[in-house]
Amino acid sequence: MTKPAFTFPGQGSQAVGMGHDLAQAYPEARAVFEEVDDALGLALSKIMFEGPEDTLRLTENAQPALMAASIAVIRVLEANGVSVADTASYVAGHSLGEYSALCAAGTFSLSDTARLLQTRGRAMQQAVPVGQGAMAAILGLEMDAVREIAASAAEGSVCDVANDNSPGQVVISGDASAIERAMELAKARGAKRALPLPVSAPFHCALMEPAAEAMEAALAMVDMKAPAVPLVANVLAAPITDPAEIRRHLVEQVTGMVRWTESVTWLTGECGVTELYELGTGKVLTGLAKRINKDVAAQAIGTQADIEAFLAARN
Repeated sequence: MTKPAFTFPGQGSQAVGMGHDLAQAYPEARAVFEEVDDALGLALSKIMFEGPEDTLRLTENAQPALMAASIAVIRVLEANGVSVADTASYVAGHSLGEYSALCAAGTFSLSDTARLLQTRGRAMQQAVPVGQGAMAAILGLEMDAVREIAASAAEGSVCDVANDNSPGQVVISGDASAIERAMELAKARGAKRALPLPVSAPFHCALMEPAAEAMEAALAMVDMKAPAVPLVANVLAAPITDPAEIRRHLVEQVTGMVRWTESVTWLTGECGVTELYELGTGKVLTGLAKRINKDVAAQAIGTQADIEAFLAARN
């Protein structure tokens, strides 16, 4: 019988109060938040628990915060006999969640992961001046149609497909003027909605090349081990375990597309995974999983109540 896969959320899932109940209930979770605070030289856990929201939303804070919440869940599960190596067949993460997945699987230490994500967040924010880039969600059109729209709207600027989140939910990213043109084209071609996203930078497009270079340098300085189980990589929608290959694809991921639909399809189709557990804050990936494959059992584990229910069901 195929083991479940563990998935880890990306930016946008953060919320003030995230992880607070875990810190109160479990010493293992408190230890995670304390180690991340120490690694960053910042009281990130206070921002997570108390806000303010605009400070938490800053990319350099949101990225390590989401990772910390995910790893807090993992550490509590481990203390109760549920390890990645013994319980999961694969790990996968949406964008920054790929770092959470790799930390959970033992590729990076917790402190290194926190510092990498702080660097990643800062580099992504600094790559494009505020206001010059944009992202938008195109709802109700399939991937091929959105690719054509992005290519038509570019007109010499950058307009890339950033995230293939689920059938009928594709995100584009690039120069603000090109994204505006693409939104109008999408509406004209029958999209149900074309929504600008409230993001501070145009992630996962060619404009992020300076951030990719920064991550290549940062990753070169960090010790990496093979993960306990294979990582289904964003840019491949296929499993990898070699640390050098993981490093290369993490760099590519900064400018490349998050192939989430294909990743979940591969897991639940070819690999026969029937259960997906989203570890960390929110339920975004759980909702996407059910839209990608209605037969998969998808469950979010992010709160004390979620953890207790999951552990009780296993006993």
